[in-house]
Amino acid sequence: MTYQEITTSIADKVLTITLNRPERLNAWTHVMESEFRQAIEAASADDAVRAIVVTGAGRGFCSGADMSILQAGAEGTGIGPDRDAATSAKPTAKAAGIESNYQWKFSYLLRVPKPIFAAINGPIAGIGLCMVMFCDFRYMAEGQKMTTAFAKRGLIAEHGISWMLPRLIGPTNALDLLFSARTVATEEAASLGLVKALPAAGFLAAVHARANEMVTMASPRSIGVIKRQVYDSLFQSLDEAWARADADMVDSFASDDFKEGVAHFLEKRAPAFTGR
Repeated sequence: MTYQEITTSIADKVLTITLNRPERLNAWTHVMESEFRQAIEAASADDAVRAIVVTGAGRGFCSGADMSILQAGAEGTGIGPDRDAATSAKPTAKAAGIESNYQWKFSYLLRVPKPIFAAINGPIAGIGLCMVMFCDFRYMAEGQKMTTAFAKRGLIAEHGISWMLPRLIGPTNALDLLFSARTVATEEAASLGLVKALPAAGFLAAVHARANEMVTMASPRSIGVIKRQVYDSLFQSLDEAWARADADMVDSFASDDFKEGVAHFLEKRAPAFTGR
C-alpha cells in the first residue's frame, strides 16, 4: 500500500513503520495517524510479520502535533488535535467490558498480538511521546531528547499518557515530567526506566536485531498470549488473572508451538515456531 506520511518495509519478519515528514521532524497529523493505524492493523493480521518497529525519518522521531493543528485550535479557526470526528480519540462504538480499554487513539496498540518496538532515533515530544507509551519496548539513541510538552502549551496530559506514564516510571517521576514539561536526555530517561539507551551509531539496526532475536527464539503464539495477559492484568484482580492464565496454559499444551518448543530443546537445535 502507498502512504503519504509514513513508509513501511519488512525484513526478517520485522515490519518497520517510519514516520515520514522529516522536514517537520515528523510532526503528527491526522493523515499520519490514519496511515499509522492502517499499517499497524495490517501488520497485526499478517502472519509474515512477527514484530513491529516504529521509527522516524531524518533526524527526528516525532516533534509532537503539527503546529498548524495547534494554531487552528488556539485561534478557534479550525479543528484541534482530537476534534475531527474522523480521527477522534473517542471510540465510535463502545466495546464492552475489558475490551473498552483498548479502543482509544493509542491503547489499541496494547491489543496487537505482536511486540511493538519504538526506535526513538531523534527528538520526541507531545503526542509522539504519548504514542510510544503504548509500545511494548522503547529504545532511544544516545544523545537525544524528549519532553511531554503539554503544560508549556497550556494543555493537559492527553492521549492516555496520564494513565500509562505513572505505571511505567511511578507517580512522582510522571508528575515531574508532566508538570514541568522539561527536556529530558536519553540518559535520564533510561535511568527512570522509561527507555533503554543504545548507541546512536547503528541504532536502528540494533533495535531490529533485538526484535528479530525475540520473535525467532520465542513462540509468536506465546508472545501474543503473554502480551494480552500483562495488559489485561492492569484491569483485573489477581483471582481473575490467575484463572485466565490457567485456562490459557491448557490451550498452550495443545498448540504446535508447545510441541516445537519441547522438540527443539531436546534436539538441541534452533526453534522453528509457526505461531500456531
